[in-house]
Amino acid sequence: MKLLVDMNLSPEWVAYLCERGFEATHWSAIGAYHAPDTEVMQWARDHEHVVFTHDLDFGILLAHSRTGRPSVIQVRAQDVSPSHLGPLLVTALRLHGEALRNGALLTVDEAKSRVRILPI
Repeated sequence: MKLLVDMNLSPEWVAYLCERGFEATHWSAIGAYHAPDTEVMQWARDHEHVVFTHDLDFGILLAHSRTGRPSVIQVRAQDVSPSHLGPLLVTALRLHGEALRNGALLTVDEAKSRVRILPI
């Protein structure tokens, strides 16, 4: 699974995820920091990446687009550092990997993860 880490998350996530067997790229290595969410979504769709973000707008974009791609992982927490949320995210990725490969919105917070199959 290839992950695209959004600008609102630290580039530290890339190394954290790669060390745990996931392919990850930070948006700053691809596009402009001020690119609209729609551009990030289109790039992820075109390059078969899952968007990993702290921005709830991506879920809204998925709902309005009514498409099955790209999958989106949104984290909901105050502390979104790899040291804090990393183990929870990796567990959720392993548990819901198949859904993400097929098109899903995965929400992860400190207490639980929830997956919704696309389109929503």
